Amino acid sequence: MSGKYEDLKVWQKAFQLTLLVYKETQCFPRHEMYGLTNQLRRAAVSIPSNIAEGKGKTSDRDFAVFLCHSRASLHELETQSLIAEQLGYWQGTAAAAVKSLTAETGKMLNGLISAMRPDRAERKPLKAAG
Repeated sequence: MSGKYEDLKVWQKAFQLTLLVYKETQCFPRHEMYGLTNQLRRAAVSIPSNIAEGKGKTSDRDFAVFLCHSRASLHELETQSLIAEQLGYWQGTAAAAVKSLTAETGKMLNGLISAMRPDRAERKPLKAAG
């Protein structure tokens, strides 16, 4: 894959998600600064960062590995978001916005990972029974 990581739609979406997480965690309780706030931000930053790092690798296989790291960070963010919501730190539109953007980013990541699988071209479509 050629081109810059900034041109990847999935990187752009992940970057938006990171900015949203930073914005929405500003109002978290002060005692969470080095706890949940920090964890959410680190997980969010890791998503576009791994995409960018992987894009800089010399092989598609290496890129795919970093996309999987990015997806793992996304799952971490989802879990921490649920914790924040259950604790009442995120409510209403903030929680909905983070969930929505997380889901969109996840779908895009999964699609790109699937498209890069080496066995993808070898797969044959299933025939409908009938």
